Amino acid sequence: MRIVILDAYAVNPGDCPWDEVAKLGELTVYDRTPADQIVRRARDADVILTDKTPLDADTYPLLPQLKFVSVLATGYDPVDAAAARERGIPVSNVPGYGTGAVAEHVFALLFELCRHVGLHDAAVKAGDWARAPDYCFWHRPQLELCGRAMGIVGLGRIGRRVAKLAGAFGMPVLAASPSRGAAPDIESFAWADVGQVFAEADVVTLHCPLTDDTRGMVDAGLLDVMKPTAFLINTSRGGLVVDADLADALEAGRIAGAALDVVAKEPMDSDSPLLGARNCVLTPHIAWASLEARRRLVATTAENVAAFLAGDPINVVN
Repeated sequence: MRIVILDAYAVNPGDCPWDEVAKLGELTVYDRTPADQIVRRARDADVILTDKTPLDADTYPLLPQLKFVSVLATGYDPVDAAAARERGIPVSNVPGYGTGAVAEHVFALLFELCRHVGLHDAAVKAGDWARAPDYCFWHRPQLELCGRAMGIVGLGRIGRRVAKLAGAFGMPVLAASPSRGAAPDIESFAWADVGQVFAEADVVTLHCPLTDDTRGMVDAGLLDVMKPTAFLINTSRGGLVVDADLADALEAGRIAGAALDVVAKEPMDSDSPLLGARNCVLTPHIAWASLEARRRLVATTAENVAAFLAGDPINVVN
């Protein structure tokens, strides 16, 4: 069984080995695969593992040996799963491996917006405290989370973990989700539609998949209904937000700030309007990337491949 990993580096830059996967077949690992090399590298593969390297409908006919795809992530939008299904190729993902990591990153970003720890660390190291006439100073207002309403769009695994953490900080929670299920067990929770969440929440955090219906949903119109004191956080998919509209809203002061771990085009363009936008915190798609989460990802990927080889695939998305 020939197994090919097309883009292994982000998951394993050296601290998260593929040993469990290697036990299952003849493993070939590529750190990165340019689009024009996908077919050449994967032509003889029975199993492909991919993170962000795309597999589209036109590629499958050029991979005659392909029998199974396992995506090295929870979101599987880089892979045309419907086209794979038409060719009898199951596609699996890795649900749940990064739930805690992503939820924690939401609050890391939120604390940076509210407490500006990085800004003040830099100020102290630049000598501002040594020169200060008083025992303390702050360059930005220091804001508390307690009492601020957390709005969550998408109440799946990660959204529910965020809701639980928000409740622990004393934040009432509003949530919009197409499949509601049971309400989280927190002190103050209410269901709402997306418009209500954006209009009423003090913090809006996105946790929904990127689909034809959600692509670009956070545009000028939706941003305009937010409170001028509100924050937007996105650790989900960059394509949910129209970058230029968000940059305009920040520059005009229509919202107070934003914190993004994802953008529409990754790596980010050097001329992105978000780079110079007012009170915009940016991290390079690392919410998922704790060592613990990456090790869970590799372990579940090995389970996906083993289950397929045993004739009973798991975590199938198509």
